[in-house]
Amino acid sequence: MSKQESRLEVEIFGEYYTLKGDLAPEEIMMLARFVHDKMEELADRNPRLNRNHITILAALNIAEELKKIREEHDRLVKMLEEPEKKKNKKNRNN
Repeated sequence: MSKQESRLEVEIFGEYYTLKGDLAPEEIMMLARFVHDKMEELADRNPRLNRNHITILAALNIAEELKKIREEHDRLVKMLEEPEKKKNKKNRNN
């Protein structure tokens, strides 16, 4: 059974976008709200920035968050793999 494509109009930082995707409409709205909130936060902290700069800074901030999460994920995966590697090495030596 294939997923049904969602199509939804959202507002992000005063602009309207029609988004399509395999996610549920609620998830699309949540992602749009996340981006909107990030842009609002930047605009509030830096009132002199224009829309384009706010957009780029929001993208960079989100990319940085993703990078940190990926690094943490990789670190945790390695921690989980270590006992298995030690166990396999021990079994090969016996």
